[in-house]
Amino acid sequence: MDTTTSSETVRNTPRDTFLYLLAIITLVASAVSFGILVYQFIDLKFPDPLRYGYYYSSSNANLGTIRGALAALIVLFPVFFWVSWFLRKDIVAHPEKRDLKIRRWLLYLTVFVASMVVIGDLVALIYNFLEGDLTTPFILKVLTILFIAGSTLFYYLSELRERSYPRRAFQAVVGGAVVLAVIYGFFVAGSPQNQRLVRFDERKVSDLASIQSYLVYTYWQQKGALPASLSELSDPISSFMVPNDPQTGQPYEYRRKGERAFQLCAEFNLPSQEIQKGSSIEPLPARPDYYPRNENWEHGAGRTCFDRTIDPDLYPTKLPVKPL
Repeated sequence: MDTTTSSETVRNTPRDTFLYLLAIITLVASAVSFGILVYQFIDLKFPDPLRYGYYYSSSNANLGTIRGALAALIVLFPVFFWVSWFLRKDIVAHPEKRDLKIRRWLLYLTVFVASMVVIGDLVALIYNFLEGDLTTPFILKVLTILFIAGSTLFYYLSELRERSYPRRAFQAVVGGAVVLAVIYGFFVAGSPQNQRLVRFDERKVSDLASIQSYLVYTYWQQKGALPASLSELSDPISSFMVPNDPQTGQPYEYRRKGERAFQLCAEFNLPSQEIQKGSSIEPLPARPDYYPRNENWEHGAGRTCFDRTIDPDLYPTKLPVKPL
């Protein structure tokens, strides 16, 4: 039996290939997620009104991205850390694996991919800076990129060249930065319980906007009158069904207050200012040329009513107005 062939068979196992591939994928994904997370922190700290459209709140549009990056980082970084630890332990136990071809190929591939990601991010940053982005966020984002690139390239180039370095201190710095980012991300994004209340309130605003839209654009403009109750809006032909409060299952409150005036009420969990912290939509004054973000749905916690009066010039009817 050829001992060289047997040795190569032991060294080039599928396990090594898959573990190094897993290390590369989780490293790149963790680095990207960490960068996105820090970028969003910077954008929240230094909001730029030019970055978002008029109908989006520049201080609130980041939170969905923060939650996505948090979820990815919480899962991927521990996997990368464990795989790296396992591979390091395996090399200490089997020093001949340092020269494993698949290991060196994938380490160089990791350096290449990390370099491309950093170059792409720097190009985008410089482009945005030349477009007029704020100077302080630009500098902080560059420092973030340098930290991610520096730590990644330092680690893998040291592995390739087999240079000694304070491994535990390096791991503590990188791991500490990730842990701090995750903790601060939870602080900024809010608890899952609070976010559920936010989503309930967002749904209620969306339902009220839907009811108001159908009431004005369909019922009022087609019939020239307001319904006595919301049940009259249900239309099986158009498939419109009046929604109920998703939290209680009860119908929303509606009152007809005049020929062209009505009121919609709902029970909210949080003030709208707090809901805006978990939403990309910012309540704005009414504009007839933009829907569904044109109504003003600002509210406090608890029962809140919205009074609406239909302008017949903006929303003309096809029939004469019927008196009550």
